[in-house]
Amino acid sequence: MQDFVRLFHALDATTKTNEKLTALRRYFANAEAADAAWATYFLCGGKLKRMISGKLLRQWAAEQADVPLWLLEESYHAVGDLAETISLLVIGGADEAPQSLSEWVEHRLLPLAGMEESLAREGLRDIWWHTRIDARFVLMKLITGAFRVGVSKRLVTRALAAEFRIAPEVMAHRLMGQWQPTAEFFKSLKRAEQDGPLPSKPYPFCLAHAWPASDPLESLGNCEEFAAEWKWDGIRCQLIRRDGQVFIWSRGEELMEGRWPEIEQAAAELPDGTVLDGELLAARSDGRILSFAELQRRIGRKRVGKKLMQDVPVILLAFDLLEQAGTDIRALPWTARRQQLELLLSKLPDSAIRINGLIEAKSWQEWVAIRESSRSMHAEGLMLKRRDACYEVGRPRGTWWKWKVDPYTVDAVLIYAQKGHGRRANLFTDYTFAVWNDDQLVPFAKAYSGLSDVEIQQVDRFVRSHTNETFGPVRSVTPKLVMELAFEGIQRSSRHKSGIATRFPRIVRWRQDKQPEDANSLEDLQALLPPEAPA
Repeated sequence: MQDFVRLFHALDATTKTNEKLTALRRYFANAEAADAAWATYFLCGGKLKRMISGKLLRQWAAEQADVPLWLLEESYHAVGDLAETISLLVIGGADEAPQSLSEWVEHRLLPLAGMEESLAREGLRDIWWHTRIDARFVLMKLITGAFRVGVSKRLVTRALAAEFRIAPEVMAHRLMGQWQPTAEFFKSLKRAEQDGPLPSKPYPFCLAHAWPASDPLESLGNCEEFAAEWKWDGIRCQLIRRDGQVFIWSRGEELMEGRWPEIEQAAAELPDGTVLDGELLAARSDGRILSFAELQRRIGRKRVGKKLMQDVPVILLAFDLLEQAGTDIRALPWTARRQQLELLLSKLPDSAIRINGLIEAKSWQEWVAIRESSRSMHAEGLMLKRRDACYEVGRPRGTWWKWKVDPYTVDAVLIYAQKGHGRRANLFTDYTFAVWNDDQLVPFAKAYSGLSDVEIQQVDRFVRSHTNETFGPVRSVTPKLVMELAFEGIQRSSRHKSGIATRFPRIVRWRQDKQPEDANSLEDLQALLPPEAPA
């Protein structure tokens, strides 16, 4: 366990990629397979199911620390992280039990979920008593589900591939999909021989770089070397047809079973050994794409009723073919994969699985003009893909470019602020913004990114000196600061007081040249709403 704790703190102590790679490789080189499996699971974003509610954790920690609950709550608000707060406050022992990481997880943490409340409390107190503060902090991170340490799955993949001399793309494929953190699984990661895909196993996704708006497209070279498609606002997924079964994976590696029955039914007509990459979208029977807001009505539903299927039908617009007749064809150039995709889907007429059409143009300027109509198509812009490129792992530069339309922007007034988390736990960095509705400010968006460190310090001082009311961790502030916000999409929402919801809002700049009365109005936002699609 101490080796994993040291790894956590080594990763947390640096922002340098090479130092993180060195720490990861050192750990994997020496860890037992069972421990390394759990470490890989956590470092790649895996979490344990919630074992104890946050309310009980705070209550029991206050009792263990012999402090009133209100003081622990105030400490939590100041620190910004429950695991760190508890680790600092509770009374622990001086000696650490010698269990390994796998023993801690499997024999001490996981059993907490099935215990009666009194037994779970004693089990937790026993954990606190037998750990020093550094290990206690990591264990509480695992228990609270807040384990994050500044490494991506891609970086873990690189470290494993380098340490065990496995091709990075092979290691990435082995880590895809659902797997159990066992010693046997970790040993399988180190196998030198290539392994064929399991029936349900997806491939690592090829991702695009955003094209810089300030750069001329001509710098890419001849436009004839590229193909263009609409960049849709849906759910990126892989559809797999193997061994007579159908699997649909999201880009976040979530297996979406039973959620898209019309896609699964259509996929049953595909030949075995087929893997498609595409975008799942809400669409009418005539092929007209609906907004992401419509698709959201079905996102998160484990099972879908007939009425919802009728109200929000879905399709899969496929744009790549990764496996054909059981053969991995990702190494073929895009043009060859596209030809095979067109031939394959031409045999599925009137299907919920369709091909994403290409956008023909003879010059970059033609695509510039076409891109301007993206929002009317419920698209985010264009995708530009090199015709001679293979399907690579991760985000290779120059293979695919996402060329999005400019975001919406409005000027809004900061009205609420809350402290951030982690290194920003002592600063007010999470803001709520409002626009004018007649003579009232109506909140419509929250944002916490876009300001420089200096600006954050300045806003923090303003919040502390201009607080009007306090609602738990949230402060109401004098409405004086105006910020320009950008967001990717806007939709109607009955859950928000403004009747508006925005997608991916962020701060573009602090408009110190503007007064609150210069901010935009709710009417301005409503004018940006797309027209409601007819039934």
